[in-house]
Amino acid sequence: MPPTTEPENCITTLMSFESELIEALREETPDLLRWAGAVGQRLRQFNISLEGKSSGNANTDALTLADISLQELLVAGLRDRSPLFRQCRMEAEEENGDLAAFATEGEYIIALDPIDGTKQFRDRSGDGWAVMLHVRTVSTVVYSLVYAPDAGPTGTWTQVYDQTVKCGPDDKNVPAKTCLDRIEPVSTLPTPVENNVYLIGFQTEDPARADLVTKLGLKGFAPDEMPGSIYPLMASGEFVGSLIHTPNIYDYPVSLHIARVLGGESVWVHNGQPVNFSESWMDDRADMLRLPGIVATATSREVLDQLTQLARDWNPNRYA
Repeated sequence: MPPTTEPENCITTLMSFESELIEALREETPDLLRWAGAVGQRLRQFNISLEGKSSGNANTDALTLADISLQELLVAGLRDRSPLFRQCRMEAEEENGDLAAFATEGEYIIALDPIDGTKQFRDRSGDGWAVMLHVRTVSTVVYSLVYAPDAGPTGTWTQVYDQTVKCGPDDKNVPAKTCLDRIEPVSTLPTPVENNVYLIGFQTEDPARADLVTKLGLKGFAPDEMPGSIYPLMASGEFVGSLIHTPNIYDYPVSLHIARVLGGESVWVHNGQPVNFSESWMDDRADMLRLPGIVATATSREVLDQLTQLARDWNPNRYA
């Protein structure tokens, strides 16, 4: 792992390691996600549902053979690519793969969600599923890559690093990294026509909470109403943000990353403080790590304030 033992060199060493890590991630991860997406598309044609989660929420409990297969591929790929990756800790939504190959302590964490939107993937009810990877520290996210294979005619990329957000179509005529390099960064966001906001995690109350957001003059979308993956929708300005109850640490941080780079923020509604990753809890029903409380995220500070005020007094406990 990156050496941090001498105090006077600690910050410089971490910054150097972070820069090298981001460069390696940009070089090595695009083709891994593209390959995983292709495997997912093939597996989606079959009945591959699995049992294993029992939170009582269909969006959370959906699990398929594809989740397991794609994670196996991604973990092995990261293990065998840049040696910098093994110096990071690994947090993956499922339990399989050579997770022991990665560090057990350190500043940087690689987080995987092999299939975000598993229910939609399993039920073949939309194109909003995605293969996701991000890297974070205790304070923020430093790299994000999302590949939505069925979004658009050829698939859609969302990538975030440094002060750069990219979102655009895949082009399988060129290597995945070349495709991403050619996508122009998002410089300014268009004003969202309806200030669309994604809500999830409120169990059976998702639609009712979405209606409350709509009454603010925004437009709330419960999970079953989502027109696609939230990450390209945020990066393109079609959605302004999200309101999530006890978000999991495998996919939500990408929203935080997009918002911060584009001038917004992600905060806990009970105190308005920016979200960090110093505290999490194990949701045994869903078998995943979550952040505590309710989190509002938006690329617009005005919308962020509206969502924070609305949800400030809502129950922070996920399960009654």
